Amino acid sequence: MIRLASGVALAATTLVAILFLPLIALRVLACVVAALAAREYLEITETHLRAVVLVVALCWVSAGGAFPPAHILLIMAFGWTAVEVVLSGHTVQEAVTGVFAAVYIGMPLGMLVAVHAREGWPATLLLLGTVVVSDSSQYYVGRWLGRRPLAPSISPKKTIEGAVAGVICGTAFMVLVGARALSASSVASLVGLGLFVVLMGIGGDLFESSLKRAAAVKDSSALIPGHGGVLDRIDALLFGVVPFYLYVQNIP
Repeated sequence: MIRLASGVALAATTLVAILFLPLIALRVLACVVAALAAREYLEITETHLRAVVLVVALCWVSAGGAFPPAHILLIMAFGWTAVEVVLSGHTVQEAVTGVFAAVYIGMPLGMLVAVHAREGWPATLLLLGTVVVSDSSQYYVGRWLGRRPLAPSISPKKTIEGAVAGVICGTAFMVLVGARALSASSVASLVGLGLFVVLMGIGGDLFESSLKRAAAVKDSSALIPGHGGVLDRIDALLFGVVPFYLYVQNIP
């Protein structure tokens, strides 16, 4: 009951935010979510929490759709690493983990806001709906028909049957709803987009599962009753938003 209630509350809050908040408020909200998820990630990886600042900064910049040139990003990455190692006395691994957190969490959440700014709430809900439909299909079909493990060393409960259902249902949702939300897109392009988003989402889910297994923890935190932490709720989205963002950026 607690899981259901918190899930409904979370979904309702997200829907209201997407439909009614102005863009600047969504940008701030994305940075708050990025900070919470980054904190969980850094605690799991036993890294100094100072890197949350870098995560939020990259989220804010990415949300504006103004990505710094590659050489500027490299300067930022190497500069951060040098400061962390030389001035703060942290290990190179800790410093690099902080830089990765910005790319893994900050940039994708910023991309989500940039999608909203470019295509509006229908495209944002299309992406979120595709991820949710895929995740739900994987879970319920996996429990009902799942027999063969997908990645037993990482996540023993995930099955090949569930993953196949997630790919089919998530892609079907992208095609059916995308025909209205992204009306300039062909069926073939929506099929390809759906496949990329869903497969990347499965990869993101497994990636976070591997982090938790390495740290010997069940959830990234206990922030959301019955659901774990923020990172547990957005792990598939963080990977899935990337191909979606790149796609909408190239829509005429």
